[in-house]
Amino acid sequence: MSFNLNPSSTALPAVSGFTLLSIEGIDATAFAQAQFTTDVAALAPGHWHWSAWLTPKGRVVAVFALLKLDPRTLRLLLPDFPAAELAARLQRFVFRSKVALTPCADVAVCADLDGSRLPAPHAPAALLGRPDAGLVLDFSAAGGTRRLVLLPASHPAVGGGDPDADAAWRLADLRHGLPRLAPTQVEAWTPHMLSLDRLAAFSVKKGCYPGQEIVARTHFLGQAKRGLVRLRAAAPLPPDGEVLARDGTALGRIVSVAADGAGCEALAVLPQEAAHDALRVGGVAAEPLPLLDGLAR
Repeated sequence: MSFNLNPSSTALPAVSGFTLLSIEGIDATAFAQAQFTTDVAALAPGHWHWSAWLTPKGRVVAVFALLKLDPRTLRLLLPDFPAAELAARLQRFVFRSKVALTPCADVAVCADLDGSRLPAPHAPAALLGRPDAGLVLDFSAAGGTRRLVLLPASHPAVGGGDPDADAAWRLADLRHGLPRLAPTQVEAWTPHMLSLDRLAAFSVKKGCYPGQEIVARTHFLGQAKRGLVRLRAAAPLPPDGEVLARDGTALGRIVSVAADGAGCEALAVLPQEAAHDALRVGGVAAEPLPLLDGLAR
């Protein structure tokens, strides 16, 4: 279904950090089903959900939005992970599968921060539009209405980078528990440590994929002892900083950070049963806050 942008004198701001990978071919769904953490075969065409790719040891390489245009055409929207690098890593597992992995360099990712410029898909997980004209993803959740649109780079609605819009988008991602992983965080965490269950970004029932045995064992044996905690501080926090308890004991580490006005918010992997009061990161006091719900698809 096509759509029209609402009239405006300004273009939509482009947001940084996103890349797009195309997976196409007669075996596209089967290939993705065997590699990724979610049930791609059960995902309806014209819909999307969160997913991830793991190492055989169950460590997260990348978290992404998986778009299923049709059984032979998938797109991976990757926050802070190069599409070309993921394509190269996945290529080793193509073997005889009839599938092509292609980074989409001619697509711009733009933000509608309050949902006023882009129409709403008929359901949160539904896609609106066409790849050649633009695809809308609804990121609306408990924190408010917002949407992303994937537009051809030459589209007149594509604006330039806007640091304020970019910071606002990253902050909203963080508040909803979407970890934006820096290169130093790749292969550092399991899906449970990143609380990817909150995003419905992994399955323990669909069958085999890299790391599935470890994910299932952790789930069914109740061994998930650490998860994401949202923190706020009045000063910037180091993006890979160590989180200390009141007595100076190391509890965990920061996964991702985002500016919040003069302060900072962060996601940290911490023990689920430990007290999260009087925390400090790099000498800065950090207050725990609840994660916002509703971003699962």
